[in-house]
Amino acid sequence: MNFNKAEFVISAANKRDFIHNDLPQVAFAGRSNVGKSSTINRILNRKNFARVGAEPGKTVHVNYFLIDNQLYLVDLPGYGFAKVSKAERDRWGKLMEAYFADPETLDVGVMIVDARHKPTADDCTMADWFKSTGAPLIVVANKLDKVKKSQLEGNLALIRETLQLDEASELIPFSAEKGTGKERLIQTILEKAGLGPAIFAQ
Repeated sequence: MNFNKAEFVISAANKRDFIHNDLPQVAFAGRSNVGKSSTINRILNRKNFARVGAEPGKTVHVNYFLIDNQLYLVDLPGYGFAKVSKAERDRWGKLMEAYFADPETLDVGVMIVDARHKPTADDCTMADWFKSTGAPLIVVANKLDKVKKSQLEGNLALIRETLQLDEASELIPFSAEKGTGKERLIQTILEKAGLGPAIFAQ
């Protein structure tokens, strides 16, 4: 499967626009400043495929990308960004709740956290939403390039403990900046989605 073959499909503003078909859906979520779009761009080998805004909080809909006609990568709205209005946060929250309540939308969850810090209360809430679906959860500890090697093991342990991850939940150190962890993340996504091996650009 070729992750370089990606096309934008739809930006869903409400639940009637959610895609329902037989293809697996892998949903990405993360705080508005954690590098979610940069992570998506890195694994798709594109610079600006998922929008990277000058300010955090630019993903306001549920965005669907079709990967090699075999898989949907679903970019969920960012959360935890204080500068947007309460009404906008509430609208995002209702959209997220609708997505997670739909039993046909999610096959694999990918949650982006900051490898440097303890996950926030919002991160814990998002992890609980993913867990409530029963779908496999992959946690990506982004910004690995900004963590000292001596601190990494302790940081990862704190993330796993704070999010109450079970042994089946993958925790992958990752750097959207450097590409570290990219192949492991893609292979894990495909394994959890029940798809074949990835093809990586040389």
